Amino acid sequence: MDLTQLRKTALEIFLAGVQAADPETAVKNYLTRSPASNNLSITLSNGKQRTQAWSKIHLIAFGKAACAMATAAQEILTSKPSLMASPGIVVTNYENVREVPHCQVFAAGHPTPDSNGYQAAQHIAQRVGEAKSGELVLVLISGGGSALIPYPPSPVSLADKITTTKLLLGCGATINQVNCVRKHLSQLKGGGLTRLAAPAELHALILSDVIGDAVTAIASGPTVADPTTFDEAIEVLNPVWQQVPATVRQHLEAGKRGEISETPKENDPIFANTDYTIIGSNSISVNALIAAAQEKSIKPCLYKDQLTGEASQVAEDLVDFALKQERTAPMAILAGGETTVTLTPNPGMGGRNQEMSLAFALAAREKGLRGDWVFLSGGTDGRDGPTNAAGGIVDPRTLTSIPHPENYLANHDAYHALQQGDALLQIGATGTNVADLQVLLLLPTSDS
Repeated sequence: MDLTQLRKTALEIFLAGVQAADPETAVKNYLTRSPASNNLSITLSNGKQRTQAWSKIHLIAFGKAACAMATAAQEILTSKPSLMASPGIVVTNYENVREVPHCQVFAAGHPTPDSNGYQAAQHIAQRVGEAKSGELVLVLISGGGSALIPYPPSPVSLADKITTTKLLLGCGATINQVNCVRKHLSQLKGGGLTRLAAPAELHALILSDVIGDAVTAIASGPTVADPTTFDEAIEVLNPVWQQVPATVRQHLEAGKRGEISETPKENDPIFANTDYTIIGSNSISVNALIAAAQEKSIKPCLYKDQLTGEASQVAEDLVDFALKQERTAPMAILAGGETTVTLTPNPGMGGRNQEMSLAFALAAREKGLRGDWVFLSGGTDGRDGPTNAAGGIVDPRTLTSIPHPENYLANHDAYHALQQGDALLQIGATGTNVADLQVLLLLPTSDS
C-alpha cells in the first residue's frame, strides 16, 4: 500500500465515524409513533419508553445537525392527524442550512454568535413560552447550539456577548469553561429553556459533541439543571477580566451578590416533567472507527476516547506513542475528543485539528517516526475553526512543500501551511457534529 492509498484509507475510516453520527437515522431510532393512535414514544437512555398522547407538540431544533434531526422528527409528527402545534423552529449554522418541511429555518453564526441567532433565540423563547400543561416541547439538540441561539439578559448586548465569546475562545478556555460563562449570559442556556417551557412537559433528543456526554455542557445545557454558578463564571473570565465589556462584568457581579437569580438547579420543580436521551456521541463514532479499521484488515489500537489538551502537545504525545509500537502489520491508532488551542496575539488562520496535524508532522520529523504513515485529525461537522476545512491529513511528504513550517505553527497559521502541503482535509459540511476524530495509520517497517 503506497502513501496515496494510505491517505484514502485514513479518510474512509474517518468518514465511517462521521456516518455513525448520522442525525436523521439517530432520531428515527429513538422517536416513534403508533399508527393506531396519537401516542408518541420516545426511547430513554436506559432503553425504557416515554409514551403519551400529548395534545400538542412544539418542535424546537438547534445545532449543526438541526435540519437533519428536524426533518426526521417532522416526518413522524406531521403524519395525520398532525401533532405539531405550529411550524417547528430550526436554527443551524450557515453551512448546514436547508429547507425543512413544516418548519421555520434560521441560519445563524458559529462559532461567533450573530444577530440572526439572536432573532432565532427570541422566536424560540416566545414559542416555548406559549406551551401549556399537557403539551410537549420536543427539543432536538446538537453541537454548536450554544453559539447559535444567543439570548443575553438586559443590559448585556449581543455585541458584548460576542466580544466575551471571542475572548474566551482566544484564551484557551475549555468547552466546559466557555459554557459556564455562556449559561450565565443567557436566558435559554443552563436550564433557561425549560424554565420558559414550564408547565409543559419537555424532552430533549441530544446528539452529543461533548466528551463524556455531560448534558450540562452540550449546547450549554438549555434543558437540564446547571451545576455552575456566577462565581465560577467570573473565575473563568479572570485571565481576560479587564477586557470583558462592562455590562457583562456588572451582570456577573450582580449575580454573585444574589441580585439576579441563579440558573435553575437540580431540585427545581420545573424539571419534574423533563427528560433527555443521548442519541449519538463521539464514543459511538470512535467505535465505528475501530470497526472500519477491522473491516480493512488493519489492526486497531484505541489511543484515547476522551482526547483533550493543547492540540500541539497532544500531537507530540501521539508521535511518542507511535514510536513505541511494534509495526509488524498495518496498524490504526485511533482517538476521539476535543483539544484546545491557546492563541498568541495576531494569530493566523486554522483550527485545533489543523494545528494538531501540522504539529504531528513536525514532531514526526523531529522525533524520527520512520516508514510510511498518515495522520488525519478532523471535525465531524466538516469545519475546523473559522475555515472551510475539517482539519488536516499529513504524511512524511507534507513538510517538503512548506517553507519553515515551524513558523506557521508558532503563529497558529496551520491552514496556510497545510494548504501549501496539499494537506487540508476538506469534506464540506456534514450536517452532524460529535466533536473530533483522529486516525493514525502506520505501515510495517523493515526492522519490526
